[in-house]
Amino acid sequence: MKDRITPEFIRRIPKSDLHLHLDGSLRLGTLIDLARREKVKLPSYSEAGMRKLVFKDSYRDLPEYLHGFAYTCAVLRRAENLERVAAELVEDNAAEGVRYIEVRFAPQLHVCDGLTATDAVRAVSKGLWAAAKAHNRRPAVRSGADLPFHYAIIVCGMRKFKKGMSQYFASLLSIMEHADKDDVYAAASLELARSAVAWSREGLPVVGFDLAGEEAGYPPEDHKEAYQYAHDHFIRKTVHAGEAYGPESIWQAITQCHANRIGHGTFLFAHEMIKAPDIPDHRRYVEDLASYIASQRIGIEACVTSNLQTTPTIKAIAAHPIKRMIDYGLSVSICTDNRLVSNTTVSRELELVVRHADLTRKQLRNLVIAGFKGSFFPGSYNAKREFVSAVVAHYRRVEAELLG
Repeated sequence: MKDRITPEFIRRIPKSDLHLHLDGSLRLGTLIDLARREKVKLPSYSEAGMRKLVFKDSYRDLPEYLHGFAYTCAVLRRAENLERVAAELVEDNAAEGVRYIEVRFAPQLHVCDGLTATDAVRAVSKGLWAAAKAHNRRPAVRSGADLPFHYAIIVCGMRKFKKGMSQYFASLLSIMEHADKDDVYAAASLELARSAVAWSREGLPVVGFDLAGEEAGYPPEDHKEAYQYAHDHFIRKTVHAGEAYGPESIWQAITQCHANRIGHGTFLFAHEMIKAPDIPDHRRYVEDLASYIASQRIGIEACVTSNLQTTPTIKAIAAHPIKRMIDYGLSVSICTDNRLVSNTTVSRELELVVRHADLTRKQLRNLVIAGFKGSFFPGSYNAKREFVSAVVAHYRRVEAELLG
């Protein structure tokens, strides 16, 4: 049928990815190559072997899903390695029609001898810049037949950490050895927020601040001082919330951390997960929360495949709230989370959502454009509007060509 949304159409339309972890999105071949160079032991040095043993299509639980990060982080302790994987991430996204990404990672996690957090951010920025520049020099882009590639960086604070995770965390835990652990985690986040402001002022494309890591037991409000600092200095805010905890975590991210967007938000509608004793009407609370998020256009960074792989209560797409989110009118963007670990792409995520939610052409168009509109675009507001307008025009050209 002429109006059928096809994989080719999804591949051709301009796309964005607002929730994209650098250390979960390496090329598998690059991981193996870097592991050999850095003498990092892998369970297999073939791509097939690593797919069978580590990076699977499905996982038993979250710990198994996270196991692969031990290998990816181990090879990202040099500036040149960070630069390489950042450049390849642009290339891989551009190849499938993505034209805007926000790459997030935890700079403090990569600190080691000879590599500071600032070095890590500069290296990632350099790789993104080089690959985007190569794309933007293409004749099709210069002629206006194709869109330019834009990017930004979001830095992640960690909800919790241990000494073995990086030299930075080991040093901080030693310096603050008599402090409550939650205070140490909060101190690291505040320093990262200060650094984010400094990096942004230096001209690096750092536009956002995020909080990642184990959600249950480590609420967003523990890091509200860091978020307040980011807020006071015009850094945009997103929070991993509602991924492994109930609606209160999402509301706390909004009220205590000034969240412009919510990472995952999977349990937004899960009234049965509410634990606060001072919330008498759980259904009303969820309805009010969803209505507030919708009316304030607080973005939801939806990562469907990742949720299916890590959330025991969501084993099938039918159990995922993505259709309800879209039908509710929330500002949803479709994201990959981790391209390598989840073995996915933006195109695959969109195909999955289109099939499950039975999206119309108009709904798909609105969903895709929402990703660009909800971005923390690094340029001026007028530059962002100009880019979004170009995206809409390009989308409609592809739509007219392939769907009529």
